[in-house]
Amino acid sequence: MLIAELAVPEALKERYQRSGITELYPPQAECIRKGLLSSANQLVAIPTASGKTLVAELAMHRHIAQGGKCLYIVPLKALASEKYAEFSNKGVRVGISTGDFDRKDDRLGRNDIIVATSEKVDSLLRNRTGWIAEITLLVVDEVHLVDSPGRGPTLEMVIAKLRYRNPSMQVVALSATIGNPRMLAGWLDAELITSSWRPVDLRQGVYYDGTIYFHDGKRTVPVVSKNFDDLNLCLDTIAEGGQCLVFVSSRKNAEAFAKRAASAVKREDSDLATLAEKISAIAETELDRTLAACVAKGAAFHHAGLRREARTIVEEGFRKGLIGCISSTPTLAAGLNLPARRVIIRDYLRFSAGEGMQPIPVAEYHQMAGRAGRPHLDPYGEAVLIAKDRDQVEELFAQYIDAPAEDAHSKAAEPSALYTHVLSLIASGFAATRGDLSAFMDRTYYVHEHPQGRLILRAVDSALAFLVRSEMVAEVGEHLMATESGSIVSRLYIDPRSAEMILTELRAKECYSDLGLLQLLCCTPDMPTLYVRNADIALLDRILQDRVDDLWIDLPEDEDDAEDYYRSLKTALLLSDWTDELTDAKICERYNVGPGDIYGMVESVNWLLHAGSELARLFRPVFHQQIREYEICMKNGIRRELLPLVRLRGIGRVRARRLFNHGITSPDAILAAGIAEITKILGRGVAEQVFLELGRKSRHGDDLPSQDSERNNGQSTLQRFG
Repeated sequence: MLIAELAVPEALKERYQRSGITELYPPQAECIRKGLLSSANQLVAIPTASGKTLVAELAMHRHIAQGGKCLYIVPLKALASEKYAEFSNKGVRVGISTGDFDRKDDRLGRNDIIVATSEKVDSLLRNRTGWIAEITLLVVDEVHLVDSPGRGPTLEMVIAKLRYRNPSMQVVALSATIGNPRMLAGWLDAELITSSWRPVDLRQGVYYDGTIYFHDGKRTVPVVSKNFDDLNLCLDTIAEGGQCLVFVSSRKNAEAFAKRAASAVKREDSDLATLAEKISAIAETELDRTLAACVAKGAAFHHAGLRREARTIVEEGFRKGLIGCISSTPTLAAGLNLPARRVIIRDYLRFSAGEGMQPIPVAEYHQMAGRAGRPHLDPYGEAVLIAKDRDQVEELFAQYIDAPAEDAHSKAAEPSALYTHVLSLIASGFAATRGDLSAFMDRTYYVHEHPQGRLILRAVDSALAFLVRSEMVAEVGEHLMATESGSIVSRLYIDPRSAEMILTELRAKECYSDLGLLQLLCCTPDMPTLYVRNADIALLDRILQDRVDDLWIDLPEDEDDAEDYYRSLKTALLLSDWTDELTDAKICERYNVGPGDIYGMVESVNWLLHAGSELARLFRPVFHQQIREYEICMKNGIRRELLPLVRLRGIGRVRARRLFNHGITSPDAILAAGIAEITKILGRGVAEQVFLELGRKSRHGDDLPSQDSERNNGQSTLQRFG
């Protein structure tokens, strides 16, 4: 089927043809035949690189041409940025939103396509954003993630809410790995398009003792290293002019492989040197410097512990063909578009708390294997598992290569998932009675899978009882109404159990403490926490003794709860060190984390600080200002004494500290010092920018932030940690 024949805008067809796309792939043509451009709901379950995004684009541009508006839901922020860039510059207005969960984002409604995470869309629904009613096409990328215990219930509820609110809306759901597509298509009232066709042939095999075994033959791989099969496979691909992805079970394994590969590849290239220099320029930790050294020789590692800028540089270098191989934890397979000639799935066992090493799911294997084969660049793609002995070769074929992906099952009946969603349904006007709640649950994937729906109704009753007991929902006769606290908790997008913990402690405390607040927030269900090693316990016990007056939560008597307590305390101490202005390098060393972990923790707790500030404003005003200020401290990684300075654009933690150490502690002090003195401290460009802003504020009569009287000159909370 030719692009020129399609009923989509001519400008889009011309763009495709200029980029060399003149004909649809077979699965794409099947989508057209089954009504994609006639508003038919579709579940498109086809392999990675088979053109799912183009299917979505065709449908979106068709809707836009008819005056419609499109919402594209993705699971990850990084994937949202990738799709935003992909959809832009094609003659339509594209917007992106992934954060600030208590905003309506009305300006987003001016766009033709809005790209957002499922959590952001959920928050827009809770805040009753007006333009949601204008959505005529919903595209759900990676729809199989309804099976995810973490984000699955939110994705499922978002789809159900949008279909309830916009009953005539077309739904196009995309997935590469799903075992029961007919069940999911049935829930979506969707045409099912499945295919095994790929633009680049995928060969899947198992490597053992110098040979890759395929169903239709075998291939010998030159043995360069007697000890490292993964390295032999990688070097073989690079020697042919291809690129390689190596999936391993842990960050340490990813880093170790990249070092070995860098030593073996030893590329020398000016472009690689430039990439390495970019990483070195932002390097603050040994992890950053290790990555830069690997990249300089043509290898890299990629995991969540890296800072976002470093990951972006690695991805850029790989897409340009400069980096020959990347070793990664499975996070790379979850959505980022980084195909390679050969994908090596080295580690197919993964540690699970309480269960030890467990096999990875088949769907995860297929997700990784699907990255093999770069369209228009590779003659084929190879996905290779590594066997430990000859007998395991057949086992791996049966366990992964020949096995179908697991079925995608609803996780919406999990009790912990329903506290927030039941409150949301009531606060957002989707349900005004118990009967309405039951009727809405009938729209879920869970009830489609389990028509009796008894388990989910019991979980709803349990969640509702908690919400009434916590005074977030009031029952008046048959009617259910969100209280003032329930409404704000729903809009703030935090778990009602977190909100109850925060409100209970805020109301009970007479004295405020930054560390006590952090400890409280780190005990909530919304906050991810650090692992605690046995060696940490004695040190944490000393902190408990030394800082007992600053802490709000006591060590539980039940030993079963002690691990969670220590994890929350350790996390709070890391965050306290961040606001005490310790360097990334020092924090990473003390807590055995990467820079990416620090910023992930800061991002998570900053939202809880914002929620705590809003809850305090309404229900404990005496603490509101202190929490609000500490939110700014956390965002910038500063002590309170720098607050007046960081409120100026272009002044972050480093520049503010530099000014402060020179005795310049406020905007007034900057003006008094004069531009010549500030230039000596910050440099000419920054100094001019600061004085321009101060001049603008003065002309418009804006108040300059004054020196905060409260200063925190305390020593680090964990001097001896690690």
